[in-house]
Amino acid sequence: MIEKKFYGERLRSARMYRGLTLTELAKRTEISKQSLSLYENDNNTPDYMKVRLLASELNFPYDYFFQKDSYAAKTETTYFRSLASATKKDRTAQSIKLEYVAKMYEILMEFISFPEMNLPSVDFVGCDDVFECENEDAIQEIENIAAQVRKYWDIGTGPIKDLQYLLEKNGIIVTGFDTNEDKIDAFSQRTIVAGNDIYFIAVALGNRPEGRIRFDMAHELGHILLHPWSEDLEAITKDEFKARERQANMFASAFLLPRDSFGKDIASYPTDLKYYQFLKNKWKVSIQAMIYRTHQLGIMSDNQYQYLMRQVSKNGWRINEPGDVPYSLNENIFQGAIDLLIEQNVLTAKEILDLFKKNGVTLYPEDMEELLHLRPDTLKVEEKVVPILQLRKK
Repeated sequence: MIEKKFYGERLRSARMYRGLTLTELAKRTEISKQSLSLYENDNNTPDYMKVRLLASELNFPYDYFFQKDSYAAKTETTYFRSLASATKKDRTAQSIKLEYVAKMYEILMEFISFPEMNLPSVDFVGCDDVFECENEDAIQEIENIAAQVRKYWDIGTGPIKDLQYLLEKNGIIVTGFDTNEDKIDAFSQRTIVAGNDIYFIAVALGNRPEGRIRFDMAHELGHILLHPWSEDLEAITKDEFKARERQANMFASAFLLPRDSFGKDIASYPTDLKYYQFLKNKWKVSIQAMIYRTHQLGIMSDNQYQYLMRQVSKNGWRINEPGDVPYSLNENIFQGAIDLLIEQNVLTAKEILDLFKKNGVTLYPEDMEELLHLRPDTLKVEEKVVPILQLRKK
């Protein structure tokens, strides 16, 4: 008799994926916290009805709990934007979601030739103290790296029209989903796939303006280029974390708003908020980010900077600026990959789902579509009904 084996690690992963503690799941299912802990550590096995209950509460397919992962992708460090204010539980949930993105990427690599990683070699000294990051040498170092990346990618010094496309073209995978947590704007993760480093960036979707999402993507690019990826970020000090966040912000600012070209644009009216609204349409960056950059470049004084920021607050622009509209990512590299497989009759949607399931990625299609930022119903399987009646031949 062949019996299915229940894998406790899958229960733990599903629970953390949904952002639940053992106590919260116990309350929802009326299964004791102690029993759940035993299940997760493979010290006991839940009966059929309890597995059904857990699958329903966690919104995971029943079969998920009886499969082992068969992928080789190894996830390393994850950098979270606003890590200091987000809970560990929420960070873990988002990290696990991005791990599933990496798993599906690895599976699709068998059929799709994705763009190779194309990043310049950066020699960054940096600093471990947020105040040291403000000295001229540290600022100039990041300015030089931002200019180096633009030159390496041959994109000139003007506004970047499509940052998502630029990142994907150079081998960085971009996706976006609802983080269910206002304190997490974006995060990036390095995963080793087939012996190669692959970087993933996930941005929070929802009612967020273009300027913020573009800055978040550039901020994560800063982490990818500037910072270590083989250490536990929970172990570093708050000052070290703040310094890295500061560096990533400085890189994003210098990368999106180059010193010479943006500086020339803003020099005419550096204290005119109406002019910033005009430039926002050109550079696709928030007014606040442009004001900060203008001050950093020494084009306005400290007093002028403080006055403008008071005006921003007075106008209610800290949250909603003029010209802000909800921004959605483009159809990303995953949508292109799935469309290519289906349109070229390589795989059907059902075969893609079966392939994922065979390799341990047993999620509902709606979850896969969210994680990969696919159009709704991209992976929907239409059940074809074969007619059972036919006309008699005379």
